[in-house]
Amino acid sequence: MTMPDNLTEDAEATGDTKAAEALGDTGAIGDTGGPRAAGHPHPGPGVPPPAGPAPWPAGYPEGYAVVDVETTGLGRDDRIVSAAVYRLDGRGEVQDHWYSPVNPQRDPGPVWIHGLTGAMLADAPLFADVAADLAERLAGRVLVAHNAVFDWSMLAREFARAGAAAPVEHRLCTIVLAKELRLPLANHKLETLAAHYGVVQRRAHHALDDARVLAETFRPSLHLAAAAGLPLPLHACRPLTEWSDRVPEPRYGRVYGSVPRSGWRPARRRPPCPYPNPGRLAPGGPLVQGMRVAFSGDTGVDRELLEDRATDAGLHVASSISRLTSLLVTNDPGSSTTKVVKARQFGTPVIDERRFTELLEAVVPAPGVHG
Repeated sequence: MTMPDNLTEDAEATGDTKAAEALGDTGAIGDTGGPRAAGHPHPGPGVPPPAGPAPWPAGYPEGYAVVDVETTGLGRDDRIVSAAVYRLDGRGEVQDHWYSPVNPQRDPGPVWIHGLTGAMLADAPLFADVAADLAERLAGRVLVAHNAVFDWSMLAREFARAGAAAPVEHRLCTIVLAKELRLPLANHKLETLAAHYGVVQRRAHHALDDARVLAETFRPSLHLAAAAGLPLPLHACRPLTEWSDRVPEPRYGRVYGSVPRSGWRPARRRPPCPYPNPGRLAPGGPLVQGMRVAFSGDTGVDRELLEDRATDAGLHVASSISRLTSLLVTNDPGSSTTKVVKARQFGTPVIDERRFTELLEAVVPAPGVHG
């Protein structure tokens, strides 16, 4: 499912410099599937021929599950209406594929995008009915998707509703990979990536065809990364332990005139925090109303649910890190996500989800606020 830019993977790796060094002075990879060769003369007499292809990186995964899901919308209360998986071996070669429509047990949402009407889905299996088959195809593999955080979060919620956990430990976002490879793309839409590699889309926003297109574009990207010796931008996946399909209205939002979200819309807007920023979280200190908190990576509690609780407690939920950020919450402080890297640069305090949840139980009122 094509996503708006504001919903792309927040775990964007910051490997542009490393990629440039690995790819030489060209700085980009051309349509030929390798670094541009201009300016490299043929070796003269007595000069040994260039070395053969670099060995395949030993740390690369042994298998991938390229996934696409179509959904009723983009929120945590939305449901999957179709899912597809292409299983690839460690070199990106297709092993098999699987597809199923899914009855979302509600309005199918943007039919003009995915083309699946309520009548078409009425006799489709429920997600719980296909969960075992889908889990078998995901097990032991890295989940690959275009804006992987979205596909993973939708799958994690559906598995949780079915009383199961998706057997996925890591995901790879092809948007992030394209950025690390510095592919010369006008944008990072799937159709643009497909055109770059000459892959023909037959049915855009059909889960099976989108997964096929992604598999065919991932293979050359994988080989380019291997040839350059680049580490793959893998991100840890954490199954949900707590979630909610109800979208609560933030407490102070009612006072300041916000309205709860309804229907299908591309982003969630939060009202401005009414409290001034008291500064950074002190070591061993409490949370104070008005603090700016950012989140990065997977959380055991549904991310939006955790953000709602922060908002209800009077904290400002920030979408990025700046010098004004009071703290960053992440379960993977050693990762190379943009937020984690900036937190290191700015000296922003970093705590994990468990500690944040504990501190959230005793948020100190903002100065001058009583009760």
